[in-house]
Amino acid sequence: MTAILDHDIAAPRAWTGAELADDSGFCALNDDCRDELLELAVLLAANPLPVLSLHPDDFELPHCRVLMAGVAAQLDHGPGFAIIDRLPLEHLDDNASTALYWLLASLVARPVAQSWDGKMLYDVRDTGKQPGNGVRPDITNARQNLHTDNSYNLCPPDYVALLCRQTAMTGGVSQLVSFHAVHNKMRAECPDLLARLYEDFTFDRQREHAPDDAEVVHHPLFAWDGAQLLGRLSKRMVVQGYELEDRRMDETSAAALAALEAAMNAPDMIKEFHFRPGQIQIVNNKTLGHARTGFTDWPEPSRRRHLLRLWLRHQGRTFYNG
Repeated sequence: MTAILDHDIAAPRAWTGAELADDSGFCALNDDCRDELLELAVLLAANPLPVLSLHPDDFELPHCRVLMAGVAAQLDHGPGFAIIDRLPLEHLDDNASTALYWLLASLVARPVAQSWDGKMLYDVRDTGKQPGNGVRPDITNARQNLHTDNSYNLCPPDYVALLCRQTAMTGGVSQLVSFHAVHNKMRAECPDLLARLYEDFTFDRQREHAPDDAEVVHHPLFAWDGAQLLGRLSKRMVVQGYELEDRRMDETSAAALAALEAAMNAPDMIKEFHFRPGQIQIVNNKTLGHARTGFTDWPEPSRRRHLLRLWLRHQGRTFYNG
């Protein structure tokens, strides 16, 4: 039988946006870390290497190691997210800031491929396309539903990191929700529908697979391994998955998915914050849902919203499918 978590989860893992302080999750890049990184940028400029070849074991970075150990603790044992404030972009070119970001994130877990073709560094910006099969919402300016990255494939990342280079003219507000708090809410309000979320749903794989591979994957939205609650969801990929299989979602499944969406989007559940250039957001991709609001970009190409994303994972190979 499927194991279902049968008790509430306490803070700090379970939280609502209304309960969190405005500075929850913030980790200041102190002067010692800043100086350490700027010194490293000079060293890297004098000894060029591809970013993907850089490994933190090759550098001492004592102050940054302390900082990122605290970040890792927040991700795994605290609220599940951290906002590092901030890389001094005004003193760094794009290559240097990318390298420093890569090394800081690598102190949490190993960066892995974010697409079937092996892309490791992923630019998040509007391409003018509309969301749909084969078009990820992160390359549009459309509003996102709360989701976990790569829920629709075989090996989701443990953590998702974003470096902010540029913000939109309006909108693009980051949103986070605690699956632990959502689970508590549904356990109290609709336990029968919650139980359905522990059973398989169909997901569209977004064409991120070999040409002759299956177009869909099946897995539950919640799982309890006896020690931790894990979430894995994307409403849009579920809807598209059932369309690809040319079958209708049954009434209980549709009601459970709707109840989950309602619980996550309740007015007091979501934590919002406005990205600033140089800030790094890292979220636990198995305990939090994340999204962003729709946005309107600047008319000038050089000012348009631009985030740089990394996927981080402890286990498996660096391949997209682990």
